[in-house]
Amino acid sequence: MIRTAILLVFTLFAACTYTYLQAPALSDSQWTLLTHMVYLWAGFTAYTIIAGELTGNCSQVDRLWSVVPIVYTGYAAWFTGWDPRASLMAGLTAIWGIRLTYNFARRGGYHWLPWKGEEDYRWEVLRQQAPLNKPLVWKAFNVFFICLYQMALILLFTLPIAYAWREDAHPLGWGDAVLALLFIALVIWEFIADQQQWDYQTEKHRRKAADEDLGPFYGKGFTHTGLWSLSRHPNYFAEQSIWVVFYGFSVLATGEWLNASLMGAILLIFLFQGSAEFSEGLSAQKYPEYADYQRKTPRFLPFGVYKK
Repeated sequence: MIRTAILLVFTLFAACTYTYLQAPALSDSQWTLLTHMVYLWAGFTAYTIIAGELTGNCSQVDRLWSVVPIVYTGYAAWFTGWDPRASLMAGLTAIWGIRLTYNFARRGGYHWLPWKGEEDYRWEVLRQQAPLNKPLVWKAFNVFFICLYQMALILLFTLPIAYAWREDAHPLGWGDAVLALLFIALVIWEFIADQQQWDYQTEKHRRKAADEDLGPFYGKGFTHTGLWSLSRHPNYFAEQSIWVVFYGFSVLATGEWLNASLMGAILLIFLFQGSAEFSEGLSAQKYPEYADYQRKTPRFLPFGVYKK
């Protein structure tokens, strides 16, 4: 995991360097917007570091993950004078963020004290592994990867809104409508996947608490039907796809297939690859039937056949 983190941080620096070299592609107004977004990033990142250090809870970024993109894109839409495409992108981000915030809240991720709440169990697992089990190494990991890197990643995958706003941008058209519908469809897909997992785990834990027989279905221990029969991580598949679609708005605006804001979606895909691999390693240790599920079901892309 630590090697993956180092690779991701190195890739981030490479992405920022590439973005800087692409400076002539941005107007002065776009650079001003980008600078303001970086200021917001600095404030949010400082908060995650301070709150994490004071509480010992490293899920501060998790609490902001669904909120910060709404702030970035909302500010960008306001900064552009409510440019139609920027406003559309901000509205879609709000839909995505509200849904994800709801899902995180019902799992106990928030507390009336904003810096508290449940911590992702994977952080505690990582704390026990060498060399992260050394206090100074863990602090460095928390500051540079969990806080600095992941907060920078959030900024990067929302950057297409800055690239999509320019004086010579193509007007809104049918392509934007298609992307908007695809974005919403992916949010719905993610909602269904999370709901199916919630229903399964809620009933499983209810039966355990009541000392009832789990049977073969809940005895597996992990969600494996519905969208989860098509993909081992249907929610991750949707999440990655959402930000690739978001990047598409900058393509429609500029008429150029490639711009520096693509780096956010690419880095997000890399992060989910590492996160899924780590999570599946824990699941395979915990659930005897998970290895068979891995062999029969694709990790992300839903190419499988529905199984009851």
